Amino acid sequence: MTARLGVAAAALVLALGAFPHKSFATSIHTAEEGGTYHSRFCPVLAEQLAHSEFAYSCEASAGTAENIRKVLTSPADIGYGQLDIFARLLQDADDAESLVTIRSDDVRQCLFAVTKRRDLQSFGDLSARAPELHFYLPPRESNSNGTFALLQQIDPDGLGKAGNITYAPSAEDAIHTALSEENAVAFFVEFPDPENRRFKLVRVEGGHFVPIVDREVLRQQIGGHKVYFVQETQVANADWLTSARKVVTACTPTIVFTGSPEKIANPKARQDHEDLIATVRAMRTETLLPQVSTLARVLARTKELSAASAEKLMQASERAREKAKPYIESAKETTEKAIEAAKPALEKAKDYGWKFYERAREELKGIMDSKPEEGPSPSPEHQQESQQQ
Repeated sequence: MTARLGVAAAALVLALGAFPHKSFATSIHTAEEGGTYHSRFCPVLAEQLAHSEFAYSCEASAGTAENIRKVLTSPADIGYGQLDIFARLLQDADDAESLVTIRSDDVRQCLFAVTKRRDLQSFGDLSARAPELHFYLPPRESNSNGTFALLQQIDPDGLGKAGNITYAPSAEDAIHTALSEENAVAFFVEFPDPENRRFKLVRVEGGHFVPIVDREVLRQQIGGHKVYFVQETQVANADWLTSARKVVTACTPTIVFTGSPEKIANPKARQDHEDLIATVRAMRTETLLPQVSTLARVLARTKELSAASAEKLMQASERAREKAKPYIESAKETTEKAIEAAKPALEKAKDYGWKFYERAREELKGIMDSKPEEGPSPSPEHQQESQQQ
């Protein structure tokens, strides 16, 4: 019996030696479970890795930020991410060298703003009107929220002044709620897939897209990397009555990253990880895209706009800012006048409040300093009655 077990164990060791990568299972961290990363791209990558005897499974997450934390904890794991968020989070991080970018720019995700307000036609319009608009975003840890926060940093005097922001349970909820109001905007980041339910929701509820194209946005670089590119993307398929609907907006590359091999202590596991990185880098782009789908066809047709076309859109954004200046200055002046007019009342209230505080403090001090009068000692019967109560 023991001899047979020894032979079986030796056979297992030989089998694992022949397929060393299948001796452990690791994860590819994606984004939300119903999203494109998780449902469309990750299964293709996992299948390609299986052909090379690497066993990986897709694991849903909150987005790029969580994927970074997961891979820092488990360096053999793989993560998907948006370049803009990935670069921003690693820009000042002490452990940035712990991550390695395996692939970048096979596909891009695009920035979309949708609203019912017809006077919002450019990023300059959004920027100028930001303080009066109600912005709806997906959950706080989502990629969309990370990108919106970065746009606010790029445009501190415009979008950075947006104060009315609501985080919806999902991008669909953000779109639905924003398009049920007249003064709201939904912002989300997505692959340009006409079959995506989010784009269909925009069409059904009568919203329109606002191009996220602005000179300051497009010239943004993080760690020496340009993170936004202006592209023409398709958001609705053609039918027998209408042609395909296209939108021009900024897009950011998708990256695939993993842990640095130096973070893996075991020499054999470190060598396996180096082989993994080399294998993924050698894959052709077309092998990593969904092969038979509308998304694959649209991604193939999505094109970066020429410099001349992009310049026209950037000028439109700048004109919108200039046009809104008198309105903004007037609102600012009105606010300042209101503050000045209210100052006497504020000072009076402040003075009254201070006097009230002083009087209350003196009264309290008097109470604390006074001794209570001593009365007659309670009778034993009264003490017993008190204890029973």
